[in-house]
Amino acid sequence: MEDISSLDKLESIKSLESTIRKLENAFSQMAQKGANTTLVEKRQKAVTIGLAMLEQVWNQKPHDYTQHDLIEARNVLIGLTPSVETSYAKSKEGSPQRTLLERRLKSLGLVVQAIDKLLNSY
Repeated sequence: MEDISSLDKLESIKSLESTIRKLENAFSQMAQKGANTTLVEKRQKAVTIGLAMLEQVWNQKPHDYTQHDLIEARNVLIGLTPSVETSYAKSKEGSPQRTLLERRLKSLGLVVQAIDKLLNSY
């Protein structure tokens, strides 16, 4: 976690912020249609916790999440990774979508590392 460049840190944080906005929009649209929003809410919470963990590890920003919250978020984020990998594999080389997915994969991996680091400190 210590050898991450400033650019990679910035891109990872921006990627997670973008993912949170995407999930907020999805939640809003689904709620308007009366669809079940449980999965989107769970993912949004996990990504929000993930962002807080990166900011805690890299910028020493405090967080109020419990060990249980961290474990749950870690499991949700690991569960998201295969679908992002599948989308990445289907994306065109050099496309903006591929770049976005590449950054999202990197940020998910870094979040899992950060959560593991924090869980090992308990």
